[in-house]
Amino acid sequence: MRHHTFDFIEIPTTDMGASQGFYAAAFGWKFQDWGDDYADILEAGLSGGLRKVDAPPSRGGTLAIIYSNDLEASEKAVLTAGGRITEKHEFPGGRRFQFSDPSGVELAVWTKAEH
Repeated sequence: MRHHTFDFIEIPTTDMGASQGFYAAAFGWKFQDWGDDYADILEAGLSGGLRKVDAPPSRGGTLAIIYSNDLEASEKAVLTAGGRITEKHEFPGGRRFQFSDPSGVELAVWTKAEH
C-alpha cells in the first residue's frame, strides 16, 4: 500500500445475489461473502467489495473503469449477463463503453486505441 493511492473500490448493490451473478458472468470475478450485506470481490485486479444498500444509487459520482483486451467481447458479456449499455465513445487513447449493472450502478470498460 502506498500513501494517497487507490487501495479499494466498493460497489453498492440492492441485490447481492444478482450482482454477484452479473459480475461473475460478465467479468469472471469471484466473491467471498461476509454475511448477507457484504462480499469481497476477488480476481478483479484491485481489492474491492459489494456492499448491500436499500436503494439504487443515483447516476453520477466517481466512475470505476475496468480494462479489457477485447472491448466487443466485454460488451457482449455485459449485455448477456443482464447489464445495460448507457454510453459509448472514443478518445485519443482508446475506446470505452459505460453500463449499468442489475442494481443500476454505472461502471465503464475501456481498451487502448489500436495503432
